[in-house]
Parts: sequence; C-alpha cells; structure tokens
Amino acid sequence: MNVVVTERLILRNFRQGDAADLFAYLHQPRSSCFASLELADLDAAQAEVEARSGSDEHVAVCLRSSGKLIGDLLCLPEPPDTYSVGWNFNVNFSGGGYASEAARALFDYLFKVKEARRLYAYVEDNNLASQRLCERLGMRREGLFREFVSFVNDDQGVPIYENTMQYAILRKEWAA
Repeated sequence: MNVVVTERLILRNFRQGDAADLFAYLHQPRSSCFASLELADLDAAQAEVEARSGSDEHVAVCLRSSGKLIGDLLCLPEPPDTYSVGWNFNVNFSGGGYASEAARALFDYLFKVKEARRLYAYVEDNNLASQRLCERLGMRREGLFREFVSFVNDDQGVPIYENTMQYAILRKEWAA
C-alpha cells in the first residue's frame, strides 16, 4: 500500500518494530470477531507482523507525531472492484477520532487510487462503536444476518453465534 498521511496519522504496511504495539491490543482482543487473532506473546506478535508485512490487506495505523502503532485497518479485495473493510484499535486510543480519521483516509485511498466501486463492512450487533463509525462514514445498513457467525464457544464448547450487520457504501455515494 502507498503510505497515506493524514493530519494526525500515518497509514502504511506493517514492518519490523510493530510487534510490541500490535501485542498491546491483540493480547486480549476487545471484540469477539478478533478472538482468532489473539496473540499469546511477543514472539506470536512478531510472527503476525511478518505475515502482515507481506500484504496490503492489513494496514498499520500509526500516530504521525511518534510513529506508534495504535491500530490497523482491514481491506480485503473482492475482484473486480469491491473491498471488505474493517478496523481494530488499541482501546487506550478510543474516543479520540483516530478510527474515523484512519477509515476516511482508507476509503479515499480505495475509491480514488484502487478505483473501488463498493466497500462493505460486517459489524456485530453488540458493537455499537463500529456501527456508529460506519454511519459517520456515510455507510448504509444493508442487512442483519441472524446467528451469522461464531467466534467463541461457551464453557461447554458450544459455539456462540452472533447477529451481524452489513454496512456498505458506493464510490458515487462517497464522492457526494
């Protein structure tokens, strides 16, 4: 991915030196949809950084002032012109507008540089912060999938299925 600079952030590919900051928010993911990404230790974080560094699907979000990694964005291409998008941020940086700023920059990049026609995001029905972010970004709720997916099991090993909403936006809606 091309480096994207905003007022307060830098969006870039993952690289050496990101492991400790990635571990800070993935050692205990706050959203169940990131449960499978839980990192046990710094070695696991380093392996994850190495895996992510070879792809544009995970974008590191760093503070412009210090270079500190505070979260990441997901942008999975679905040819010919659609992307599945998402975000995951360190809880210590919540409420500062960083997710909005980063997602806006990513959307601009995908629509203008990658010439995406459509972006969509899946959001669990209990993740109100991500729902509000989708709405601030101009995305519309397209549907609710009941018991769509399970990320965790209960104490007896039975999958806990979550209701999931799909939000989307078209390039022509973004441009307006």
